[in-house]
Amino acid sequence: MESSYLSVINRQAVAVDVCAANKEEAFQCICDMLTKADVLNSAEEFKKDLYLREKEGRTGIGNGVAIPHGKSLAVKDTCISVLKLRDPIEWETLDGKPVRVLICFAVSDKDRTDKFLRMMAQVARKLAHQETIDNLMAATTPDELLAALA
Repeated sequence: MESSYLSVINRQAVAVDVCAANKEEAFQCICDMLTKADVLNSAEEFKKDLYLREKEGRTGIGNGVAIPHGKSLAVKDTCISVLKLRDPIEWETLDGKPVRVLICFAVSDKDRTDKFLRMMAQVARKLAHQETIDNLMAATTPDELLAALA
């Protein structure tokens, strides 16, 4: 049985009602949570790797959701962080609309191949359902965010 993306969501890095005015503030919030959860060796290094990936193409998949990800030597253990922002922010998205939910993959160097791609595919399949999107947008607690992805 392949490992589910749900098993690598770091509960210490799940938050709702996050105040971030732009991508920079959203990435800083993610890095702060992952640092507090002892997942990163270097928040600055991981943030650089997130921006490197952003340059390669859009991580905003539409419907108010983005899936930024960084494969980084700064990541100790691969995990996923989930944020729901208080207000939507501008992002490069497939539908041209701002984002409100970020599902961020922090990928360690050892997991940078198949495991990571399988988890991304699982999340993409889940996000293809409008009910999942609706539940993410309606979530008011971290538990509701996690339930929407389950």
